[in-house]
Order: sequence, then structure tokens, then C-alpha cells
Amino acid sequence: MSTTHNSRHASSRWLLGTLVNLIHMSLLIVLPGALILDVPASAQSIEAPTKTASILGTVVDSNNDTIPNATVVLQKPVGEPLTVVTKDDGSFAFHDVAPGIAYQITVAAEGFAEWSSSVTVEPGQEKTLTDVTLHILAVQRAVTVTYSSEEVAAQQLKAEEQQRVLSFIPNMYVVYEPHPEPLTSRMKFHLAYKSLTNPFFFARTAAWAGVQQARDDPSEWHQGAKGYSKRLGAGFADGVTGSLISNAILPSLLHQDPRYFYQGTGTKWSRARHAMLAPFVCKGDNGATQPNYSEWGGSLIGYSISTAYYPSSSRTAGHVFENFGIDMGLHIASSLAQEFILDKFTSKHKHQ
Repeated sequence: MSTTHNSRHASSRWLLGTLVNLIHMSLLIVLPGALILDVPASAQSIEAPTKTASILGTVVDSNNDTIPNATVVLQKPVGEPLTVVTKDDGSFAFHDVAPGIAYQITVAAEGFAEWSSSVTVEPGQEKTLTDVTLHILAVQRAVTVTYSSEEVAAQQLKAEEQQRVLSFIPNMYVVYEPHPEPLTSRMKFHLAYKSLTNPFFFARTAAWAGVQQARDDPSEWHQGAKGYSKRLGAGFADGVTGSLISNAILPSLLHQDPRYFYQGTGTKWSRARHAMLAPFVCKGDNGATQPNYSEWGGSLIGYSISTAYYPSSSRTAGHVFENFGIDMGLHIASSLAQEFILDKFTSKHKHQ
């Protein structure tokens, strides 16, 4: 009985020892493998973080001059953009830039066209952009062209004031411009003033006074210096009142043009008819043909005023209408001369 109990006890200890040995051997086999598998994972978990990058550059113009204070924007696909301003030397820099991302970089400066490009950097890379060149912005201006009739008329009038027959006789009341603009009232008075203050007006008046002196007309003024001075004074008064009323005052009030419009083309008869009708019809400021009230009225009013300083023999209505008829005849002769003769001897100037 005792022997049997001892035999069982020895078997139990052997079995327990064998089990312990098996567990020990299993641990020796499993633990090194686990340690081997666990080391890379642990190493990966403690690996250093990914290195960031930098983007550098210098902004220049087409002449390779640097541009300070330009705005440089670095935009990534998602998130807020990064913005810097170029320094005095035109340089800029973005640090701590995440690699492997497609960035859009844009550069803008006042007076220059915007520049943009895409850029990608590698970990730890310091990338320098070498082609950041801004070009001067092409400024587009809308130009509005306006036509000023008054300005054109002033230019045409300036050219007419320089017209001379044989280079010294003024011929400023003739229009050679094919498309003339109407004169303003101020221009009409200006033209009359230029005509009356020209030396030729004084010379012509003095010469006509000499002719009247030789004819003893009017006889009441007799001969001598006193008679000539009366005729000279009357001649100046006639010229001033006639020119102001016919060429400035009435044309301004009636909106008529006091100038002769040279035809120059067509048959001789059509040109002659145009010249002979000039004392009776005129062009209005609106371009329409009108009765020449300015010429008729100026002549009649001027000769009526002259009765105040001429002798009693010249103060009759018959004398006024006689002078009016002579004046119309002289006007016809002058227009015919302008149309067929004087244009060949007149120096003409183009308006600018």
C-alpha cells in the first residue's frame, strides 16, 4: 500500500515537472518572436517627424529691377493661404512649408500684371523660385472724342484772318473751306473788329476821301485841308457803322453769316449766279439759305445814320436809296471778283 502510494506520488511529480518544462520551452520559443515583431513597431512609433520645407524667391520687373512691397500669396488646396510682403530687395520667404502638396503662388504689385505659378516641395527642401518677373500693366483708357462746332469754327476763322490778296490786301470775309462751321456772335464782332483795325481799311478810306476831294463831293465841304478832313471823317464813320451793322450786329441778331461762300465748281453761269445773288441771299447759322436781311438792313441803316453828318443836300430819302443801290451793285461786283479773279491771288491757309 505504501509502495503504491509512493509510486503515484513520484508519477505526479514527474508529470508536473514535465509540464513545467514544456511551458518553459514554449516561452523560450514564443517570447523571442514576439520581441522580434515588436521592435520594428516600437521603432516606427518613435521615428522622427517629417521635415518641412522652404520656398524662397525675389520679385523683379522686366528690367530685372527688384520690386519691394509686392504681395506674395501661397495657397494650398485646403485651408487659409499664407501671405508675405517682399522686402526692400524684393525677396520673400515661406518657411515651415508642408512637403508633397501642390501649392499655388501668386505675386501682385501696384502697376504690374499679376504673376502666378504652381509649386511643390520635397521634405527638407529649400526651393528658390528664379522666374518671378512682373510686367508693367497695360492701362486701357477709354477716350471719348467729342466734336465741338465752336472750336472748329474758331480754327477756320483763324485761317480766314490770314487770307491776303497779293499778300497784303486782307480778304477775310471769304470762305474757301468746303465744310464751314457757323460763327458765334462773338466771332462775328471779332471779324468786324479785325477788318476795321487793319491798316488797309485806313488807307482805302483815305484814298476814297481823296477821290471825293478831287470831285468836290459834296460841294458844301469845299476844298482844302478842312474839306478833306470832313470827307475823311465821314468815310471812317460810313465804314465803321456799315461794317458793324451789316457784318456784326444784324448777323448776330438775325443769326445770319456775313461772309461770302466761294463756290469754285460748276458751270460759269452757276458760279456767276451764285455771286450775283450774294447781296440778296445768305446762309443762316443753321445752314439754310435766307434773304440777306443783314446786308439790306445794314446798308439802309448805315446810310440813314450818315444823314446826321453829311450836308443837307445828302439828307434826302432819295439820296439814301441811291447809295443803297450803289452799295448793292458794288457788292455784286465784289462777289463776281471773288468767284472768278481774286481766288487766284489769295493766299489760303488750312485750319489746324
